[in-house]
Amino acid sequence: MSLRPRGWVVVPAETERVARVVFPDGCPAVRMRDVLGPIFTDAEFADMFSRRGQPAISPALLALVSVLQYAEGLSDRQAAQAVRARIDWKYALGLELTDPGFDYSVLSEFRSRLITGGLEHRVLDAMLDAIRQAGLLKAGGRQRTDATHVLAAVRDLNRLQFVTETLRAALNMLAAAAPEWLAGVAEPEWFDRYSARSEDTRFPSRWAARTTHANQIGADGMTVLTEATATGAPSWLRELPAVELLRKIWIQQYQVTDGVVNWRDKKDLPPAAIRYCSPYDDQARTGTKRDASWNGYKVHLTETCEPDAPHLITQVATTPAPVPDMAMTASIHTSLAERDLLPDIHLVDAGYVDADLLIAAGRDHGIELLGPAKAATGWQATAGDGYTLTDFTIDWDNEQVTCPQGVESRSWKADRSQDGIPVVRVRFPSSACQSCLAREQCTRSRAGRRLTLRHRDQHEALQHARVEQQTEHWQQRYRHRAGIEGTIAQGIRSCGLRRSRYRGLDKTRLQHVLTSAGLNLNRLNAWWETAAFAPTRTSHFGVLRPVA
Repeated sequence: MSLRPRGWVVVPAETERVARVVFPDGCPAVRMRDVLGPIFTDAEFADMFSRRGQPAISPALLALVSVLQYAEGLSDRQAAQAVRARIDWKYALGLELTDPGFDYSVLSEFRSRLITGGLEHRVLDAMLDAIRQAGLLKAGGRQRTDATHVLAAVRDLNRLQFVTETLRAALNMLAAAAPEWLAGVAEPEWFDRYSARSEDTRFPSRWAARTTHANQIGADGMTVLTEATATGAPSWLRELPAVELLRKIWIQQYQVTDGVVNWRDKKDLPPAAIRYCSPYDDQARTGTKRDASWNGYKVHLTETCEPDAPHLITQVATTPAPVPDMAMTASIHTSLAERDLLPDIHLVDAGYVDADLLIAAGRDHGIELLGPAKAATGWQATAGDGYTLTDFTIDWDNEQVTCPQGVESRSWKADRSQDGIPVVRVRFPSSACQSCLAREQCTRSRAGRRLTLRHRDQHEALQHARVEQQTEHWQQRYRHRAGIEGTIAQGIRSCGLRRSRYRGLDKTRLQHVLTSAGLNLNRLNAWWETAAFAPTRTSHFGVLRPVA
């Protein structure tokens, strides 16, 4: 399809007249058009189309429809109906009242084109540019970030259901692509095992019987893979997505010993970061946070939080579930810098803070990363009366450490931690530690006290952060981060933020971009209606709290 740019700078006169009569006090869509203008242009999406072919519906119009759709939590059918029937939408889109709209399937095709062209973030970026031109957004000030889990659009399966459903999905694809070949390969028992969905199958209750059943499934799956890669089989069979996924999952879930396929023990499974959890979404992974676990993704939202301007989402990032928050801090800063939206102060929780990040944020972007640094984890710190790292005197120039009892370290060695972070290993002489009167407060090791230090800049930044966060002034500044929880709650209630509408990381990422744009529209409308932020609500019982 080709792009034929259309002009929609001016709202048709009859559409404007009717809209002013029907909405004399305005409404979200009307206010958006009046203040921000058209927001999108077709030229911004020109890369999605070829130069020749049937003219496509304006991508700028479809982008704005998508924003309105997510702002109101509508399905594709409902959004297409709103374009045909609603006056406020026709006003925002610059359409004639008699415009018949388009088929709802166009919206799905538009999203696919955005993903194919790598233009997912262009929707939010263009909206932020329009908001900035209206004087409602600027760089600097404070911004805050937090993340929440996102459930993939697949069922949660136990391991036995998972391998059964994986083989079933591969058999269904082969049955559609090569029915004659599969009929000659399939065993008669397979039709009883794999015709019904796994949740409708009655599995053995005893563990030994379940393991035997799982081994049988593994053997059946190995038969399919062997026959699909045999010399006489069509070469394209092994390239089918479901067959390739079957091969990868069988590697993770089974092992072959002396030609026998055995179900892996739980301890032998690969880490969650690379382990598949569904045959229908090969990008979903299992994430864990404290006592909670989920299959899917994680979304990070960053928003402004100045009291004299609307709180708007400036950056959104979607990752697989196991990716730690700390791995996203630098990426968030880089993304904000590319769009000239860097804050002066970035409020985050402990998951985004590390010694390296505290330094890098200020050095690379001039940002103060404000978040609680993780406390020391040694038993000396938890005991309350032990000698912690802060009790030792460090001479960085001479590479020497002195303990609280005046004993100097024996060795100073550069090394790397288990995570690959550069550290310094310090050891004290075992003879001095064994005869020390304060040994019970310092070490339980017979070899003497050992210290692991970050390099000087990181060590000093981390120690300063730990001291600073204990002050009342720091805690008063950090209180502003709490508002991001309300943004996540609003996204969950109005836009289904924690549930993916689609399968796959790219589609889920686009969903979150459109969700962020829709939330920004709702925030702007609330700001236009009344600029005052509502105070934090206190329960009736909370009001009775005694004043200290």
